[in-house]
Amino acid sequence: MNVTSGLKLALAAADRILVIGCPGSGKSTLAKRLSQVLDLDYISMDRDFYWLPGWRKRPRDEIDRLITDAVAGKRWIMDGTGLNSFHLRLPRAQAVIWLRPPRYACLYGAISRALRHFGRNRPELPAGCPENLSLDALFYIWNFERDAVPLIEAALRDHAAGIAERGSEMPILQLKSRRQMRQLLDLLGRPA
Repeated sequence: MNVTSGLKLALAAADRILVIGCPGSGKSTLAKRLSQVLDLDYISMDRDFYWLPGWRKRPRDEIDRLITDAVAGKRWIMDGTGLNSFHLRLPRAQAVIWLRPPRYACLYGAISRALRHFGRNRPELPAGCPENLSLDALFYIWNFERDAVPLIEAALRDHAAGIAERGSEMPILQLKSRRQMRQLLDLLGRPA
């Protein structure tokens, strides 16, 4: 990664940023830190939209309504990939940060997070959803590049083409390591 001064300015000027990537990639950690640095409201898709206590998933229409209300806000940073809601979130985003560390780094991130918080709630989850890690989640992480990345690329490409027709563009920054995430925070100014 070579974050140019132009990209730094684009991110610093963005009022609405999506942080997407594989589970365990560091989306929540980076988004929370950037929310402090850039003075943006932090929105966790898992906590704010998807889950109810006891790991019950909200109905899709309620999720979409909550997302629509949230993205109408003026200044926010939202962590979560949520392919089913790109059509609601991308039109309002002014920048996308896509975390793409290797799968082993995502697996390590998810497993270490599960061990650190096992049986307790972490801040990115709603009350009543204690941390756990299933075999299905590990398979999802293992196959993320194969299964989810083509869908993400297509959605971003389609969105970019649509805004290019209007004579605009949206910065998309791909970070492929925790080191690059730290460099971005250093460049923008770490929170106190």
